[in-house]
Amino acid sequence: MKYIVCEKPGEFLLKEKEAPVRKENEALLQINKVGICGTDLHAYAGNQAFFTYPRILGHELASEVLEIGENPQGIKAGDKVVIMPYVSCGECIACRNGKTNCCTNITVLGVHGDGGMQEQITVPTNILLPANNLSNDEMAIVEPLAIGAHAIRRAAIKKDEIVVVVGCGPIGIGIMKLAQIAGAKVIALDLNDDRLQYAKDKIGVDYTVNVGNDPVKQISEITNGDMATAVFDASGHKGALEAGPDYMAHGGRFVLVGLSKGELTYTHPAVHAKEMTLMCSRNATTEDFEHVISVLDQFPTDSFITHNVPFTEMIENFDSWLDPATGVIKATVNFN
Repeated sequence: MKYIVCEKPGEFLLKEKEAPVRKENEALLQINKVGICGTDLHAYAGNQAFFTYPRILGHELASEVLEIGENPQGIKAGDKVVIMPYVSCGECIACRNGKTNCCTNITVLGVHGDGGMQEQITVPTNILLPANNLSNDEMAIVEPLAIGAHAIRRAAIKKDEIVVVVGCGPIGIGIMKLAQIAGAKVIALDLNDDRLQYAKDKIGVDYTVNVGNDPVKQISEITNGDMATAVFDASGHKGALEAGPDYMAHGGRFVLVGLSKGELTYTHPAVHAKEMTLMCSRNATTEDFEHVISVLDQFPTDSFITHNVPFTEMIENFDSWLDPATGVIKATVNFN
């Protein structure tokens, strides 16, 4: 079978190997579509945390079951399934407390272990979710939307809150729509006017603010001086992560969804005066995946996936997906 491997930063290779053999409590899956995410882009660029090479990327996956044993979900051969790509140990303090998303021994497909950029893959049966009602396009975006769903749940967003989401990439866009579904009003921040326009036109955010045009003043005007009760950073950019508390109301929450490799600096008196709650949001849980699947009909999947190629053309197209000027929001690769 064919697969694509990132041999080292800046280099993909299309190779062949024997198809995997299913073990007990595993399923053998056919990969139909792979979504390209920020982790894949950062890994290719050589700046992804917790990463080693060579690595088969891909954890936003649309798949179909080829072989499976008995399982509590009632999944059978021929079923379409979403893969929750976080393999947790089930025994550590996080797992015992239901926080499998931040398991101390977590293995994420396509990051710590090989992922889905291959025609077939075997995975533990307990990370599969039935998805016969979803298209391949919809299945391939469940995982990034689940990241947003987990962040919204962490922040306990309530109806009529005004929230700021920094970054109109795929994760940020997902947070915006899911915040709206939770009843919040959304202010979208980005430097890219085209992406801000997408957030306005396709997601329906209430306000857009270009970060290059005095965002603190604009957010203050929008909120009548209150600022936002919750701020989500989906950029992972050091400057944006450090500016986030400036957009936040006194008594507010600042949720770090994007990941930066370096250190962050905050002025303690300023964040202390606001009694800021600083929280990180990592990965997602089964509950988050199930929530996304239940509301996916409210998401503009067709406009969200802007680029799609067969796997035989991925390598020649991948560099262009690093450039926002190409208009890319979500790129996907067909394996079947």
